[in-house]
Amino acid sequence: MFGRVVAVNTKEGKARQLARTIQEQILPILQSQPGFVDEIVLISDTDPDQVLALSFWESQQDAERYTHEQYPKINELISHLVSNAPVSRTFKVDAFSSHNVRAGKAA
Repeated sequence: MFGRVVAVNTKEGKARQLARTIQEQILPILQSQPGFVDEIVLISDTDPDQVLALSFWESQQDAERYTHEQYPKINELISHLVSNAPVSRTFKVDAFSSHNVRAGKAA
């Protein structure tokens, strides 16, 4: 399994709107991509304009295909909410356990 972590600094007060945009507009795009496994969105509790989006993929090739084919369109969808370009890093997933955690529920 492979992971992408995208760090985003939003414009002031736009983090929740970005999270909604990810849920409503970007997640359906991700779910249609070959090899997509899951997405987690985190909003910092110490910097309210900092968002991390973690996506999980079956393989590095699946993540790279998404990055080249869809990610530029995603950046266009969120450009009005961010203060600078998102920073993306990739990782090999060492352990993964899905607990179907949803917003507002305790882990």
